[in-house]
Amino acid sequence: MSLHPSVAAVRVAVRRTLADLAPAGSGTTVLVACSGGADSLALLAATVFEAPRLGFRVVGATVDHGLQEGSGEHAAHVVEQMAGLGADETASARVHVEADSGRGPEAAAREARYAVLEQMAEHFGAAAVLLGHTLDDQAETVLLGLARGSGGRSLAGMRRAFDRYRRPLLDVTRTDTVTACQVEGIEYWNDPHNLDPAYARVRVRRKVLPVLEDELGPGVAAALARTADQLRADSELLDELAAAAYAEVAGAEPDLPVAELTALAPALRTRVLRSAALDAGATGAELFHVHVVALDRLVASRVGGQEAQLPGHVTAYLTSGGPDGRLRFRRTAVQG
Repeated sequence: MSLHPSVAAVRVAVRRTLADLAPAGSGTTVLVACSGGADSLALLAATVFEAPRLGFRVVGATVDHGLQEGSGEHAAHVVEQMAGLGADETASARVHVEADSGRGPEAAAREARYAVLEQMAEHFGAAAVLLGHTLDDQAETVLLGLARGSGGRSLAGMRRAFDRYRRPLLDVTRTDTVTACQVEGIEYWNDPHNLDPAYARVRVRRKVLPVLEDELGPGVAAALARTADQLRADSELLDELAAAAYAEVAGAEPDLPVAELTALAPALRTRVLRSAALDAGATGAELFHVHVVALDRLVASRVGGQEAQLPGHVTAYLTSGGPDGRLRFRRTAVQG
């Protein structure tokens, strides 16, 4: 009997990702992050099938965020599923998620999840951590970035790979992962959060994208994901050029010369200013486009004594006016 196309799509995607890591050598480990949903279970099943052929061991890992009633029991069930699907080893961890003024619950959960996955990867000596984000997830990310006016970095979507993390399924649809699970007899979990319209991503998934598909025709999600790939290449090149420009402009000094900043092309200058703000201690999760624009206007003004407030209690200011001015940063005085 021939292999079902959806199962084949997931396996081929995993095979390509693992092949990029080869030559593996006996005993090399890949960690698969698994929530118990269709995407991650399809990913784990495909990895268990493909990995031994390239010399990899498979560790299935699940993270209990403790955000829903019965989350501990669910995590235990996912561990059983991962073992049942043939993972060489399984791991689970519970994290404490605490949102604050700068992060919502989703961002806080994501930060906690990546922190514990990194610990697990170190523990098992994993060559890679595989994540189950699909083409549909990518399309939603791009559409949200577009709606929020978040700029090219956001429109470039999720990276296919960063550090030790890999997203094999960015060319695979959610329909394929669900179908693959059904064909292989894998019971998957439908996260209630994925049905909650309080989340913007859920509204995009259940309302916005279907309308776009109805009005513009099929293939909108694939087109958005393709746009992300194209913009990602452009964004990465600009980031490389900006990093080189930042190193040249900054040199060994703790401040930046206004004349050299203003001589940079705007696309490079704003990236340099963002990097400088982060290096000065600005909070990355709260450093938005409006802050970078404020920095850019500060530099363009060339008026000594002007300031711009940045998140993380950082103040940017110009030392003097005219072309000899320099951009500096200091800790913002907190009123007691």
